[in-house]
Amino acid sequence: MALHLLKLCVGADSMEDVAAWIERRLAEKRRAGEREEHWHVTRMVPRRAAELTDGGSLYWVIRGQVQARQRLLDIRTFEDEDGITRCKLVLEPVLVPTAWQPRRAFQGWRYLKPQDAPADLGAGTEGFEELPPRLRGELAELGLL
Repeated sequence: MALHLLKLCVGADSMEDVAAWIERRLAEKRRAGEREEHWHVTRMVPRRAAELTDGGSLYWVIRGQVQARQRLLDIRTFEDEDGITRCKLVLEPVLVPTAWQPRRAFQGWRYLKPQDAPADLGAGTEGFEELPPRLRGELAELGLL
C-alpha cells in the first residue's frame, strides 16, 4: 500500500508560486543541458522508502493548508560537501491541486497515511484556483472544500 509524505512549503504563498518555481528549475536545467528532473532535498532519509515510491506522493502544506501534491518517483541518498547524508525526494514535476486541509506548522516531513490524505480536486471544483488564496483558506476551514 502506498504511503505519502507531508512537508511544509516554506517561502511560497500559493500553489501558483510552487508551480512557477518548478518550471523555473526545469527551465534552468534545460538551458544547462542537464537532465530535466525535479527533486526536493531533505536531511532525514525516510525509512519506509519502498512504500513511498509505490504510488506515494509528497503533499505540500502552503500557508497552513495542504493544497497540492506531487507523485514521488524515487528517493536517493547522497553526501553533501560537508559530509552530511541527505536525501533527494525525486518528484513528478506535475503539481496536482488537492482539497485544502488545515495543518499546523512542523519541522521536517511527516508520514501521511492514504486515508488521511486530502482528495485531488476534480469535478465540481472548476474555478477554485481562480479564487484568492485567502478566500480558499477560509472556505477550507469552514469545511466547504
